[in-house]
Amino acid sequence: MKLKFGSVAALALFASAAHAQSSVTLYGVVDSGLLYQSTSAQHAFAPKTVGGKLFNGNAGSIFALKDGGIYSSIFGMKGTEDLGGGYAANFKLQGSFNSSTGQTGLNSSATASAMFNQVTTVGVSGPFGKIDFGRQFAPMAYAMAETDVRNAQYFGSTLTAWLTMNTMSGWAGNNTNAQIGALYDDNAIVYNSPSFYGLSTALEYAPGGVAGQLQGGTRESAILKYSGFGLNADAVYYNGHDANPYGYTNPPTATPATGLNNNRFVYFGAKYTWHGFSVSGSFANGRNPANTNGVPKSLTVSGDFDMWTGGLGYRFSPAFDVTSGVYYLKDNRNNANQSTAYVIGADYSLTRRTQVYAQAGYVSNRGQMNQELIYGTPVAPGRNTTAVNVGLRHTF
Repeated sequence: MKLKFGSVAALALFASAAHAQSSVTLYGVVDSGLLYQSTSAQHAFAPKTVGGKLFNGNAGSIFALKDGGIYSSIFGMKGTEDLGGGYAANFKLQGSFNSSTGQTGLNSSATASAMFNQVTTVGVSGPFGKIDFGRQFAPMAYAMAETDVRNAQYFGSTLTAWLTMNTMSGWAGNNTNAQIGALYDDNAIVYNSPSFYGLSTALEYAPGGVAGQLQGGTRESAILKYSGFGLNADAVYYNGHDANPYGYTNPPTATPATGLNNNRFVYFGAKYTWHGFSVSGSFANGRNPANTNGVPKSLTVSGDFDMWTGGLGYRFSPAFDVTSGVYYLKDNRNNANQSTAYVIGADYSLTRRTQVYAQAGYVSNRGQMNQELIYGTPVAPGRNTTAVNVGLRHTF
């Protein structure tokens, strides 16, 4: 009887394990390269006020080892557990680190650092789609990557053009709840639907948790996308309340939460791929009414910007790809503030996990514009700048 009972128990245990299969994966990326840039800003990110005037002079050229020529170096873990019936529980923890210095725990807000500063989510997936809770990439970030030939990379792309909208609107330089749109959102609830004949949607709501203000600090967004027959097309609406309404001061200080709709971003983009050729184009408008009349007329940066982009690429082989892009920004309240970036890049996969890349860009900044060519290395406002970056990227 003991043998029988033991056999039945073992079978029951095995059946239970088979029913609730789970897996945990550790993963990461190390991306590092050499960067030359002909100008640099004396004060990173938000413009500096000196004697009541905006000032961010040219600190000179830069030659440095730079993390993140394509995307940042990261380390993370993710897991899933089968709940049965096509449903699964999922989690993901991901943080960036600086491969040049070994620094971890980079900023996730204006005042704090975090080990997992990019993604900390738990969620459920199934026939209904997927829903995740926690800090995560805002859906608009994926939409920009899907509709840019340069995939919204860290060097010269839709991403760096969009970031300029934020720095010019008084963004404090953290990576949460930016002035116009967001790359990451704290406290976010994001739903991704299944695809229906190529159509799908992503919906986001992030409560602010501000006492006495139901809308204080909240963010919401909706993305409609189509993918099929070589075409990716995305439409984005993002709306934020009290999204870091910092003024032009150094250091920046936040104003109290009021629930004001002061972070609005709309984006329409498409990319088409055919026989190795890729072409993309997009239009976006970003507004932050909190900064429309903050400084004298001659130096004003309104916080109301249009962005136009175009891209062209060709994949010569599965391992070798060349991409290019043009990224134009215009301040709608002050025509003196305009910027155009021209970028070209090539990457070659040595193996499935290792690639080398080279990229170069030139940006014409007029007025107070400071469109950067690589994320995290600001350029001097109103100065034409050239940058060249070569690097190595390995995933594990």
